[in-house]
Amino acid sequence: MNKHLLGAAALVLASLIFNPAWAQEGPEVDRTATGGAQTLEDIMRRQEQQKLDDSFRSENLGNPEKAAPITEQLGTRGGVSDADTWRAIRYNQIDPTVQSPGPANGVMIQDGGISWYKLREGPIITWGGGALLGIIVLLVVFYFVRGKIMIDGGPAGTTIERFKAIERFGHWLLAGSFIALGVTGLLTLMGRSFLIPVIGHDAFSTLAVGSKWLHNNIAWAFMLGLVMTFVMWVAHNIPDKLDWQWIKAGGGIFTKGHPSARKFNAGQKVVFWTVMLLGVSVSLSGLSLLFPFQMPLFGDTFGVINSILGTGLPTELTPHEEMQYANIWHSIVAFVMMLAIIAHIYIGTIGMEGAFDAMGSGQVDLEWARQHHDLWVEEEEAKQGKGGSS
Repeated sequence: MNKHLLGAAALVLASLIFNPAWAQEGPEVDRTATGGAQTLEDIMRRQEQQKLDDSFRSENLGNPEKAAPITEQLGTRGGVSDADTWRAIRYNQIDPTVQSPGPANGVMIQDGGISWYKLREGPIITWGGGALLGIIVLLVVFYFVRGKIMIDGGPAGTTIERFKAIERFGHWLLAGSFIALGVTGLLTLMGRSFLIPVIGHDAFSTLAVGSKWLHNNIAWAFMLGLVMTFVMWVAHNIPDKLDWQWIKAGGGIFTKGHPSARKFNAGQKVVFWTVMLLGVSVSLSGLSLLFPFQMPLFGDTFGVINSILGTGLPTELTPHEEMQYANIWHSIVAFVMMLAIIAHIYIGTIGMEGAFDAMGSGQVDLEWARQHHDLWVEEEEAKQGKGGSS
């Protein structure tokens, strides 16, 4: 993969160019001995994945102005040889007529699939799977070192309503659909490598077909949950100066103190915006995959990035390249989201006493609420004109 591709990935979580990676500049090759055709040096540089200017081939498509008379050799081809024609096909520089029209049917050769496959089967699975295992191990170690965050002095015995039924529905719709999407997505991405040796081809085929069907249809529930939670909670997740104080105190995770917070603290705001922004991105790339060749996203996106950062990302992409980028981007964003959600699940269940009740029954212990969201409790008590409700 091309190096400046990985540079774009760092800026937008991942951008990919299906060309040789980490290429190096080299001296201009003298091709006079071959009449401008490829030389042994060109072949060696390509095998070593060094940068090679392919314009000597991609632009060598024949010259109609130098066409021989119709009575001479090549006269009927208008100055274009068979080799010129195949080079035009190779670089998608022809305008073919096809019997079955469609956005991708006119592309006869597109070799980016090899680089896409290697990236998908190599770094995506290795780094993505390693990151998931790593965050789980890290949380296990953290649990044994820090232990569960307990309610200082024990529960109060009275409760206060933290989330209404509609809020909990939106949360569980989003969370449940994401977990299902994560499991079915991992089965689709990694199943061939890890499950076929265990359960065999036939069983995996049934599992893979079912996973794909579930993944495609549960996606709509995820997008609905994304919209619901955004509408309900965006007003509570606007960053303010109180968040910086919470961050400096480490959220009380590493100390016994509990920094002040309103309905959502800085850590929850980070999770909220991570889910919202990445959720929109993974949804868009998912829609592009659900409707193949109908939603090209990356050519225009790369054009915007180039205009802002002065990069050289490709903007003229074939329909197949658009799909390859969408697939890789979808996987990368999904892995990042899974890392954030695993940490969120930990702190909302075994990591903190009383936290699960917020999305379980919607009623949380009053002392827990005062320790973790004291300003919110004060606001609620002021509305009610009395103490917490039981």
